[in-house]
Amino acid sequence: MAKGDPGVTTRGTRAAPRSRKSTGTRKHAAGTTDLVQLLTPTGERIDAVTGPDGVEYRVDFTDEEYRGLYRDLVLVRKLDAEATALQRQGELGLWASLLGQEAAQVGSGRALRTQDMAFPTYREHGVLYCRGIDPIMPLGLFRGVDQGGWDPNEFKFNMYTIVIGAQTLHATGYAMGVTMDGKTGTEDGEAVIAYFGDGASSQGDVNEAFVWASVFNAPLVFFCQNNQYAISEPLERQTRVPLYQRAAGFGFPGIRVDGNDVLATYAVTRHALDNARLGQGPSMIEAYTYRMGAHTTSDDPTRYRIASEVEAWQAKDPIARMKAFLEQQQIADEGFFAEIDEQARTEAVDLRERVLAMPDPEPVTMFDHVYPTGSPELDAQRAQFTRYLDSFEGSAH
Repeated sequence: MAKGDPGVTTRGTRAAPRSRKSTGTRKHAAGTTDLVQLLTPTGERIDAVTGPDGVEYRVDFTDEEYRGLYRDLVLVRKLDAEATALQRQGELGLWASLLGQEAAQVGSGRALRTQDMAFPTYREHGVLYCRGIDPIMPLGLFRGVDQGGWDPNEFKFNMYTIVIGAQTLHATGYAMGVTMDGKTGTEDGEAVIAYFGDGASSQGDVNEAFVWASVFNAPLVFFCQNNQYAISEPLERQTRVPLYQRAAGFGFPGIRVDGNDVLATYAVTRHALDNARLGQGPSMIEAYTYRMGAHTTSDDPTRYRIASEVEAWQAKDPIARMKAFLEQQQIADEGFFAEIDEQARTEAVDLRERVLAMPDPEPVTMFDHVYPTGSPELDAQRAQFTRYLDSFEGSAH
């Protein structure tokens, strides 16, 4: 687990990795806008970079912390792949893969402090993992066994939200409450992060959240994972300007980060969260990344994007670049990589076995947790549904 802070040197177990310093930001593929990058696609480490906001971003981790980030990336990808396979085999009703977005999620997830609160969409399996939640929890949700089994208060990670963009309003209200409770203004204050995608940025809920967060100076980081497609709609049909620039129109800062760079994502997110906890209000991060797989398992991305585009992004793979960095700096050897691969395989097998062992819930239990104290209408619906189920007893159906 990474513990270092951007801008603060963390002493490691060996000499600092060889790197270079950049005074500017890196250009994204189209060359039209800047983004913060600390690790190139070939694994070259950039010591520090000054963003368009004038902030110098850098991280200085121990060797073990660098290896820990790589471990997180590999395990998260493997568990996600196992979930996709389970869905294809009929064991899950649906699955939204994070393939390609591991660095955006692990980097931001590890940047959260213990007291910070996260509001996810339905794809933040990597952030969930970083918050210490058993990865089987979202699989129970998508298998229809439960509605998500973790305690949001215990893990400081809210329930998955299927309604596109709704979680940004929930996060804004929660963040306003943090301020009202006097939990900001110090280095150990509480900050909130809300995840959403590029498509959700067009939703009214998200824009309303921007307004409220800005006006009430809420300690909130809006974290947009721009994976280039809102299901089948490409980014150019969502916006004419880079998404992070929208923040300025609402009165708070925005910045774009290489979302396939786990180090830069960590640095930018930690800085934004710390600003929020100190009472400096909301900000927006656009993690520029790519969804390598389908939007969900009900989607066919080959219908709306070409193979060459996917191949171009494969060259920017977040795990490959982190592995290249570890190899170049002699922080890890083949034995380490083999150990991580075996750990990932073992955990994936364990996850599969536990999913298959889940008991099928009785259909009538869908009524159990709709209201905390029940309701006459709900009781009537339960009774009607029970009679319907009973009508099949002893029949050929």
